[in-house]
Amino acid sequence: MDRFFCRALSILISGGCPKIYQLTPRKEESGTVTRMTVGEKNLNIPNKTVLLVGEIRTGKSSLVKSLFNHMMGVTWEEEVWFQLVEEEENSDQSESQTSDVMVYQIFGYQGNAPPYSLTIIDTPGFGDIRGIKHDAMISERLLDLFRADDGVRSVHAVGLVVKSSENRLSDRLSYAFNSVMSLFGKDMERNIVALMTHSDGLTPQNALKALNKAKIKFGRNKKNQPTHFLFNNLQKKERTDEDECSLKYAWETSEIGMNQFTAFLDEVTPQVMNETVEVLNERVRLAACIQNLRERIDLIEKKRREIQQKEEAVRECNEMMRENKKYSGHGEVSYKKRKELSTGGVGFFKYSGAVCCTSCEENCHYPCSVSWTAGWCEVMRGGRCTVCSGKCPASSHVKDKWIYVTESKIVPYTNTEMKEEYERYKLAGDQEEALLENLKDQEKEMMEEERPLLDEAYQHVISLESIALNVDSVSTYVHYDFLIKKMSERGDQEKVEKLNEMKYKADEQTKSGASYLYNKMQEWKDRVMK
Repeated sequence: MDRFFCRALSILISGGCPKIYQLTPRKEESGTVTRMTVGEKNLNIPNKTVLLVGEIRTGKSSLVKSLFNHMMGVTWEEEVWFQLVEEEENSDQSESQTSDVMVYQIFGYQGNAPPYSLTIIDTPGFGDIRGIKHDAMISERLLDLFRADDGVRSVHAVGLVVKSSENRLSDRLSYAFNSVMSLFGKDMERNIVALMTHSDGLTPQNALKALNKAKIKFGRNKKNQPTHFLFNNLQKKERTDEDECSLKYAWETSEIGMNQFTAFLDEVTPQVMNETVEVLNERVRLAACIQNLRERIDLIEKKRREIQQKEEAVRECNEMMRENKKYSGHGEVSYKKRKELSTGGVGFFKYSGAVCCTSCEENCHYPCSVSWTAGWCEVMRGGRCTVCSGKCPASSHVKDKWIYVTESKIVPYTNTEMKEEYERYKLAGDQEEALLENLKDQEKEMMEEERPLLDEAYQHVISLESIALNVDSVSTYVHYDFLIKKMSERGDQEKVEKLNEMKYKADEQTKSGASYLYNKMQEWKDRVMK
């Protein structure tokens, strides 16, 4: 297929200069991934895969179009431009135009173009109005793509899209870049490049300084700069006599960047995604483990308060019964209930829900956006859950639109109820002492319950240190203080020192990203728990 035949299959949507054609690619939705394919795949022609990541309004969609036109061999003199991505004039500009991970497959244009076909993976915009839950789902959607039977097996380049005029990375941008860096194994560094849009053709000194200051682990060029390529976003702008020279210069700037980038793709060694899947799984399990641990500790604290209140009630009741007085008191009792999740509003995609253990009455993975059923969730290993208290089989779990929440109510204590409590210990010499001792034992058991889960969370962090390119990622950093506090409480000084060492290694950009993530998490939590 050549571009002239492609023109015949397109719709002319603008008759100016250049003429703009809208292509209608074949669209296929597979799970959480949408594939857009142009041309026919030829197994004899190699394929290169690029993953694009960036904040909204950095020009990612324009870059996809530019890559497509370059693959077709479109030149300035032909005065045409093809659109692979539809424009959405009326959409809210503060929200990403892409609701799923999009995979663009470009086949069959090897005449005057690079000698390979191209697959472009476009991720949704990080940090948009859909909030932290949407951000968290991006990793899971990529995991779904990498491990699917017909998924992506290797990646030649991860392109971090940033404006050439950028002179400081915002907390939101830091979070976006940090999030994608945390997905990959240690071998990925040389394949990570900066794709700089809105370029004037000059060396983007300020943007390069900002990237260096952020300590993002890019590949490096001969000048020891982050590997980067320059692009302009004006290729489809109407050509007038006044603007033609400037627009031609902008076109040539992008063409140079495209030639350099496609040459890089031709030479670089691709990275197999096996290690990335392992990293993604480990991060999902760490987050699920910490979330479950926090919920269980919250329940334990409430149960301890109940026990302490009952201890006080036992003493008061015993005193009043000795004086032949009627006792009446009250105490707090915790219980679990199911809370329906809101499926309305932005950011709640298909498959979203929670994996819960009905035996332990615990939330094991929330939000879970990849799997259809609980058994396919990432927290399952060998048919059993790695998170819930009982490490129960997958069959004890459900994937649904609700979660368990712990609530409290005030209940009365009466003489009759207290006598029933004493009756259980009537063989003991001192009934009050026996009952209080039993309550103390219950409290001790509850404290012991959190020990193995703390150890498991710690092991997830250590595992990430050995396999991840960016172990001190935002998603890990936000858990350090919690783990350090709990390990200190139980006196495990060796683990406290290791966690403190890892925490202090985190750079300022990770900390600013963590600040952004924490604030977004609080906003989302306040909204979802209303």
